[in-house]
Amino acid sequence: MGSAASSPIETALALRAGPGADSAAVAEAVLSLQRQIDAALQPIIGQRGVAALMVRSVHLGGTTHPWLAQARDRTQSAVDAGALKSLLAQQVPAEAFAGGAALLQTFCDLLASLVGSSLTERLLRHVWAGPSSGPKPQDTSP
Repeated sequence: MGSAASSPIETALALRAGPGADSAAVAEAVLSLQRQIDAALQPIIGQRGVAALMVRSVHLGGTTHPWLAQARDRTQSAVDAGALKSLLAQQVPAEAFAGGAALLQTFCDLLASLVGSSLTERLLRHVWAGPSSGPKPQDTSP
């Protein structure tokens, strides 16, 4: 993991994994971000649409991180989250971080190629903002 994260995705991943994170923490952070992306996009493009983008992202990410390709299920129609988590956890932390960030960036790039970068940014802004970007409002009703 680099000294300074350069993209919103890398920043979000670094924040979720924590300082000095091991590969298991990076793997959990990647999957946490992916779950948030799924939740944001499924109402719009459906579960199959999100799955198709993720399969394509894994395929493309496999060109620079060949171990990512092993995360596809046998039917090649989905990504096995358990396999992805295991593959990330098996890498050295820097490689897990680089592979996870590349996977998420590729996913966002593919989405942007379909709906535009402005809409992609608006749809996923809260994902990159972090789990909490400030204090939660308290319910003051009686």
